Amino acid sequence: MNKRTAPLAVIALSFAALLALPVAPAQAQDTAASTPKQIKKAQRKEARAKKNAELKQLEQNGYNPAGDQTNYPQNLQNAQAKINAQKAGKPAPASAP
Repeated sequence: MNKRTAPLAVIALSFAALLALPVAPAQAQDTAASTPKQIKKAQRKEARAKKNAELKQLEQNGYNPAGDQTNYPQNLQNAQAKINAQKAGKPAPASAP
């Protein structure tokens, strides 16, 4: 290379590097940004499934969230006591009317 083309080659290579540089981090950043979002989505889905399973178990043991709420806390506590008794392997306590 002669003295005149060497600076042109350096400028051309620098320009090409600058054009390619911002693209790579942006793509890497998009990939990294979606991973925490996917993790949070999976955690929310897992938590929702757990709560739905708990509600289903309460409903199977006599609790009706859409029913008469005049005895609300006692209805829920009775269903929870039945679940706890089942987990412990003991007979369920008699529920109050």
